[in-house]
Amino acid sequence: MRLTTKGRFAVTAMIDLALRQDKGPVTLSAISQRQEISLSYLEQLFGKLRRHEIVESVRGPGGGYTLARRAEDVTVADIIIAVDEPLDATQCGGKENCHSSSHEHGTRCMTHDLWSTLNAKMVEYLDSVSLKDLVDQQKQKNADNSVVVMHRPHVAA
Repeated sequence: MRLTTKGRFAVTAMIDLALRQDKGPVTLSAISQRQEISLSYLEQLFGKLRRHEIVESVRGPGGGYTLARRAEDVTVADIIIAVDEPLDATQCGGKENCHSSSHEHGTRCMTHDLWSTLNAKMVEYLDSVSLKDLVDQQKQKNADNSVVVMHRPHVAA
């Protein structure tokens, strides 16, 4: 599997959206600034996410994007697949013609089953991680970073 910036950016932007949507629709320009992702790239990604009914757009003043489903009902696999990110570690794209992609009936390579199994495990794992899981992790990190620990000097008696 080769997870490109498309998949990474889509997941990052979705975490940003889910973290902030309780205050109303979130603009792509705000996500773009916070996450340092090109606005035009986000527009392309969110168009695909909208078509897959993962996000909804709200038009007009105060508009932006919100989740179309609850965060616990959106998996990382949903997001990656929605933006057309292939989850395939095989050389042949699952067509089983590893040695000769120009021939429809080419032969499988000796490691085809290994990579096919890896594909299944990747999808299984990414399908087990919800957007809510990632948001909760981020909230916990933010909480841990905002704790100030003060120590009193130890006084010997």
